[in-house]
Amino acid sequence: MTNRAAKVTLPTDEQILITREFDAPRDLVYEAWTTPELVKRWWHANRGAVTDVEIDLRVGGKWRQAMVTPDGFEVAFHGEYRAIVPNERIVSTEVYEGLPEGVSEEEGGTVNTATFVEEDGRTTVTLLIQATSKVSRDAIIESGMEDGLQDALDLLEQVAVSLR
Repeated sequence: MTNRAAKVTLPTDEQILITREFDAPRDLVYEAWTTPELVKRWWHANRGAVTDVEIDLRVGGKWRQAMVTPDGFEVAFHGEYRAIVPNERIVSTEVYEGLPEGVSEEEGGTVNTATFVEEDGRTTVTLLIQATSKVSRDAIIESGMEDGLQDALDLLEQVAVSLR
């Protein structure tokens, strides 16, 4: 398995677009993306221990993922599912639980659209992150999210391949 790093682009002042190809069929990538026990195997991105994965995979259902870094810092996100087409598309909100004081969830949250497309047994996932402003989008980018994202998606591919 070779490293097919995710491509991160900024299509608009409020958007981050992540595209990555996986060496696994769509149903297995989707399963690894949406099953709590499997998410626990990749979401930590080798940066700590996952402490919580809750997924109520239905429109209006809530989700939460949390981990603790080796130095004891908790990193957690939560949101709500807005649209789901199994094995094809998930639209959800996402809020970082460590938002700076005075920043509301509405201001600091994003709407994320994940799309899963299979061709010849390989799956391309696109993740469009819609922030509320350029300031919010830039804060996400400047948080160092890309390094963790790359490592998490490498692990996600390993998990999806292991399901064969």
